[in-house]
Amino acid sequence: MSSNIAPREFAAIDLGSNSFHMIVARIVNGSIQILSRLKRRVRLADGLDENLVLSQEAIDRGVDCLALFAKRLHGFSADDVKVVGTYTLRRAVNKQDFLHQAKAVFPYPISIISGQEEAKLIYSGVSHTQPETGRKLVLDIGGGSTEITIGENFNPIRAESRHMGCVSFAKRFFPKGELTLENFDRAYQLAMEKIEDLMWEYQELGWEQALGSSGTIKTVHRVLIANGYRDGLITEPRLQKIIDLCLEFKSLQDIKMRGLLEDRADVLVPGLAILLALFHTFKIETLRYSNGALREGVMYGLEKSFQVSDIRQRTAQALVEQFDLDKKQSARVEKTAFMLFEQVNIWKNRRHVEDLHSMLKWASLLHEIGIVVNHHDVHRHSAYLISNRDLPGFDFEQQTLLTVLIRYHLKGFKRSDIRSINRYQYRDILTLVRLFRLAVLLNRSRQATIEPKNVTLTIENNDWHLVFNGGFLSQNPLVLADLQEEQKTLSKAGFRLMVS
Repeated sequence: MSSNIAPREFAAIDLGSNSFHMIVARIVNGSIQILSRLKRRVRLADGLDENLVLSQEAIDRGVDCLALFAKRLHGFSADDVKVVGTYTLRRAVNKQDFLHQAKAVFPYPISIISGQEEAKLIYSGVSHTQPETGRKLVLDIGGGSTEITIGENFNPIRAESRHMGCVSFAKRFFPKGELTLENFDRAYQLAMEKIEDLMWEYQELGWEQALGSSGTIKTVHRVLIANGYRDGLITEPRLQKIIDLCLEFKSLQDIKMRGLLEDRADVLVPGLAILLALFHTFKIETLRYSNGALREGVMYGLEKSFQVSDIRQRTAQALVEQFDLDKKQSARVEKTAFMLFEQVNIWKNRRHVEDLHSMLKWASLLHEIGIVVNHHDVHRHSAYLISNRDLPGFDFEQQTLLTVLIRYHLKGFKRSDIRSINRYQYRDILTLVRLFRLAVLLNRSRQATIEPKNVTLTIENNDWHLVFNGGFLSQNPLVLADLQEEQKTLSKAGFRLMVS
């Protein structure tokens, strides 16, 4: 008689200077599955005075939030809850008052971590949730401190924390929210001074990608997208444009622009001053937002088995196990897809060819995930599941492309259904969709004996010509019938498919 062991659930909590965050997750088939996220704006740093004494009002806000978290964690063992306190609790001379009062409502130990440990955990959170490999510069502007780390894959090489954050700078340089160019310049100059000693060593170490996480960088990313910069990439000219827009206002509280949440308005400009200093000091050209941060780093630290070289492989494999997917069929579809892919020579953006190739791999593996809902309209069910899950290792554009491939691998589609996805060219997406549809179609029998061994593909504009060797089509009339149906479908979308 077999026993079903419930998946292990655990929680990671980050007591930040601006907000408290909690993630509740579980391990399913060797992968982390997020169950819930809670965030409360506590503004702990607002209550830290010049003598580093934390006010009772700030302590009360923090303790009330922890009481709320404790209700969600009812029944969790202490081993499965990891709580870290950051800058404000590090600095507060009366931190024991906070910890003592918290203990009355929150029965889990709280670790107050060093700035360097915080930087390393942020780096881990980013590394476990982003697809980028190689050497990375990771930045995080918090409420009270800014963490700056360079690492290789999962391993931080140099991690630093500096006493500058959007809440602490708001208090120091923008008293009562007063916004002037002079105030901004003073904040920027101090940020430059606090990190100038890192410039030479960090530039010597070098990096291939720059990534940023959490509040200020997340806000800038959102504002850019809302204002027409669909890729959300942060560059110095774009950053300067946002700064100029902000400086048209007289008060931090009055700032309004598309994409800016009301509760972030009064800490945006201090964060921008720090971010501009980071861009200038480290000569950053492009910064990409990462949704992984400190709490994700804490979460992945709870389970040591997650340090793998390919995060996407771990994510996909967990889905294969969870949904009991047919791995042999996935392999057949992948083999055919790769055979066709190698014959395509019309890619518009050649820099993304390797990325497009990998998207075919994951689409082949996961396109039947929707069978758990119903085999009817499996393409719709599969696309819904993929688009609405956390997929560590896949960034937003990759997850969107994966969803498109899976959504349109069956049945009809119109050109207007397929839209450009920031990073990827529209024509390349269309090509990949057509290619993947053929790979699925040619393996619909689910038998290796009917798998086409050699298919020649030639492409001229929107006209594709498939040539099968050795009388394959005459020996497999069902495949021929499916191809004739595909010809009709594509014709309605303005494409031509010839087979012989």
